[in-house]
Amino acid sequence: MSGTESKPGWDRQGMADRIAREFGEGWIVNLGVGIPTLCSNTDIGDRGITYHAENGVIGYGPVLPPGQEDLHLVNAGGQNVSLNPGAAIVHHADSFGIIRSGRIDVTVMGAYEVACNGDFANWKVAGAKGGGIGGAMDLAACAKRVFIILEHTQRNGASRLVPRCALPVTARGVVTLACTNLGLFEPAGEGFRVRELAPGVHFAAAQAATACPLYGA
Repeated sequence: MSGTESKPGWDRQGMADRIAREFGEGWIVNLGVGIPTLCSNTDIGDRGITYHAENGVIGYGPVLPPGQEDLHLVNAGGQNVSLNPGAAIVHHADSFGIIRSGRIDVTVMGAYEVACNGDFANWKVAGAKGGGIGGAMDLAACAKRVFIILEHTQRNGASRLVPRCALPVTARGVVTLACTNLGLFEPAGEGFRVRELAPGVHFAAAQAATACPLYGA
């Protein structure tokens, strides 16, 4: 795992590394736009993970540095990636066929808010600054598990882990795990269960940054 030296907690790659440690042997893993795409950079040994992108790249690997990339090969976030042995490029419709047939073991998505009852919101209404819905509803409805990676707070300090979502809900009651720069959390009804706190983060600080109760440490 990686982390920043300037302040406690995980950086973006550190969050991706931590959530990737939860992937099981042989899983098909969909990675959404933003921080989740960094999971393909994580060394997870020989677990045989197949990374799936909505745009039809199946079985890809790390993001490539400038000068080594294939400009015609991108993940769902438009980043140039490598291909692992056995990879395939399929039609967009076939990619969504994989999603809708229930073959995705976990989808890792970004979000604006995650509620303690497992709801999440990852889009904003027309006219508001923010991302569109994309394939998130299909993934949330059909994947076996939903992992969310997001910053713990907004720029104004407001918590992104909330009692109830204020933004339009993408899907209800589906979030398995939420990983923030402060730790790894499980929705637990009226609050969040702390699975792990990031390096240098104390329970009291995490609770102060969260809009609902935290349980355990």
